[in-house]
Amino acid sequence: MTVTLEPPRITHHTAVLNGIRQHWVSAGAGPPVYLLHGFPEMWFGWRKQIPVLAERYTVIAPDLRGYGATDKPAAGYDKRTMAADLLALMDHLGHDRIALVGHDRGARVATRFAKDHPHRLHRLAVVDNIPTLALSRTKNLAAPGLGWFFYFLRVPDLPEALIEGKEEVFLTHFYRGWSYNPEIFSQAELDVYVKNYQQPGAVRGSCADYRAMPQDAEQDAEDEHVLIECPVLSIWGADFVGVTLVDMEQTWRAMAKDVRTVAIDQCGHLCHEEKPDIVNAELLEFLK
Repeated sequence: MTVTLEPPRITHHTAVLNGIRQHWVSAGAGPPVYLLHGFPEMWFGWRKQIPVLAERYTVIAPDLRGYGATDKPAAGYDKRTMAADLLALMDHLGHDRIALVGHDRGARVATRFAKDHPHRLHRLAVVDNIPTLALSRTKNLAAPGLGWFFYFLRVPDLPEALIEGKEEVFLTHFYRGWSYNPEIFSQAELDVYVKNYQQPGAVRGSCADYRAMPQDAEQDAEDEHVLIECPVLSIWGADFVGVTLVDMEQTWRAMAKDVRTVAIDQCGHLCHEEKPDIVNAELLEFLK
């Protein structure tokens, strides 16, 4: 990885936790704040948040199961298991309660964590995410240009065969297409993601994450009636076509007892990358 792209004063760590070798970066000091990335990213997606949050907090940004430098096993991608990965990391680091921020797939892990381990959480922020159960019940998911990749990545074996050797073309489609400003990413930043996705098992890992969606929906249906106890902040990009699938404010207000919602204008799916100043300000206000 190009060192100059990394935030200053971060450290890299690994440990075998919950049966897999997990990788995470840490920075700062103070109450713990964990950042969970989405698809097709890794901890690097939070590079614009880590230095700001680290001025007040201990920031922990892991690579989720199947992504980055964390192991990419064949199984265990249901969000209950991935939430248990997070719990094992917390126990390893001695953090009893945390503030948790999740984007996209990371928000799904974070939401499941909030339901399964409410006593370990005192704040939850979700960035540009439609809850899994709401998404599974959306009739428009298959509309052209919207959720095609949800179906494609769940096809057994085929995505791996088609994407291998074409990682840059595949990823650039998402990074450019999901952004209000398609030029927001430099080539050097794209190269970091491409190199990461070219690792053995990386494509399979992200596909397995999506292939777990039916199981994730079943888990969410079991405790649909249980509202998230801690305060919740939901942020999304107002110009991302995906958020048109549901009423985001109403959907998230039905998920928790205490919810603040923020739609960011002229912003796509990758809010934390495209509008970091706004996201950082909202997180700092929420976390304090």
